[in-house]
Amino acid sequence: MLQTQTMTLDEKLAISIRAAELRDAGDKEGATRLMKTAPIPPYIAKVIKDKLGLDMLLNTGWNMSEVEAEYGAEWLRR
Repeated sequence: MLQTQTMTLDEKLAISIRAAELRDAGDKEGATRLMKTAPIPPYIAKVIKDKLGLDMLLNTGWNMSEVEAEYGAEWLRR
């Protein structure tokens, strides 16, 4: 499911800090799950789509809100 709200820098930093804490505590899977709640940068999504394909991008589980804001929702469907 695509997410449409973007996050503030403070929200992204809070997620990163909490993920680092989880990783330091030995919960690498939890840290990864948490990091995927932060929006993937649009330029990284573009590289993944161009090099690995749309299906791979959509199956990563990353938050696509900034991608939709930058490129439009249709970009994720074609």
